[in-house]
Amino acid sequence: MYSARGCGPWRGQAVRGETTTLNGQPISGERAGTSGGRRGRRGTPGLLAPVVGVLLLLVTACGGNAAAGDADGKGGTGSAKPADTSASQAVVTIAPKDGADDVATSGALKVSAAKGKLSTVKVADPKGKAVEGKIAEDGLSWVPDRHLAAATKYTVHAVAKDDKGRQSAKDTSFTTLVPQNTFIGQYTPEDGSTVGVGMPVSIHFTRGITDPAAVEKAISVTAEPAVQIEPHWFGNDRLDFRPENYWAAGTKVTLRLDLDGVEGRPGVYGKQAKTVSFTIGRSQVSTVDASSHRMKVVRDGKQIKDIPISAGAPATTTYNGQMVISEKLKVTRMNGDTVGFGGEYDIKDVPHAMRLSTSGTFIHGNYWGASSIFGTTNTSHGCVGLRDVRGAWDSKTPAAWLFDNSLIGDVVIVKNSKDKVIQPDNGLNGWNMDWAEWIK
Repeated sequence: MYSARGCGPWRGQAVRGETTTLNGQPISGERAGTSGGRRGRRGTPGLLAPVVGVLLLLVTACGGNAAAGDADGKGGTGSAKPADTSASQAVVTIAPKDGADDVATSGALKVSAAKGKLSTVKVADPKGKAVEGKIAEDGLSWVPDRHLAAATKYTVHAVAKDDKGRQSAKDTSFTTLVPQNTFIGQYTPEDGSTVGVGMPVSIHFTRGITDPAAVEKAISVTAEPAVQIEPHWFGNDRLDFRPENYWAAGTKVTLRLDLDGVEGRPGVYGKQAKTVSFTIGRSQVSTVDASSHRMKVVRDGKQIKDIPISAGAPATTTYNGQMVISEKLKVTRMNGDTVGFGGEYDIKDVPHAMRLSTSGTFIHGNYWGASSIFGTTNTSHGCVGLRDVRGAWDSKTPAAWLFDNSLIGDVVIVKNSKDKVIQPDNGLNGWNMDWAEWIK
């Protein structure tokens, strides 16, 4: 049995006087219904009426005109505009060509559009890492923000739209060159270390750099809390970063080396992609006064120690200036031959030594000098000496105390020595360069 909802005849009753059709033939209400008093032969005419009634009911219940196309339901014979199925006129061009090998890591990747504008450009390496870039304001071109990695396969997907909004897409892939000659950056401080407030980020490259702008662009140094950090080149193989003033205690610093694929000099490419983080510890600055033969240690703005010292003798004075501890050695050998003093000394067990310069300036323990020289006389070959014992076994000596309470990156300032200010590239001592000169 059928069921229906809505108004209209039911149970085979057609409205008298109306005419309906079946298979194109008119059927009067009397003929179609059962009210005429004549039973249909073998029941056949009687079955037609419910079918017709249902058809009428469906048309009535839907309430629609078979030809209606008016979306507002007000009737009419409107028709939808046919869709534009013709092909997009936009043309996408990708360089290098699909399947290319030995592609340069800089300057080779370009995407452009003609007779349309780019809407999407996606470039990724095999791990899905995206290559960042921007579509030009006119929509006609795209280039990557940075260089590509060497020996890497990249996929490119680009879409452009013509003036009618029709889209055209192109997909390609290519592989960058495998460099024959490479370089890396040897950095300090170490990843995960805690250092003093004077510690710069210093990077020494294993090959001389002839395109410093490209290398510098591939390196970033950031801090939390944020502070302005600027780079400075010393020669063609060293790049240091520092803020204008010493770091604030507790600062988190991050170095990112994205050198893989950077052409640092013709035919020589970086092969390094690394992130290094370190923390600035408490603030400690020690000031040596060569004329008064004393050193005052200030931690977090408060003096915590006043230590008698012996600086460089009149013929071998100690550099003035701000110096940063770059190395700590509980016991080390010091030989005059290594720093231009010939055979004047060769001490095989100098205790509690902390390096202040590349050229050999240390602040260290001294067990061979009389106790009376500390605080009264300058006797060294340019180092700053503190009273100590042979073998570095006594933790209560001034030299041992300073060694145990110092971090790599702590600052040691020397003043009132009859010598010049140390050069900023002699050790990690860029603080001796004026900020205006540093950022120049």
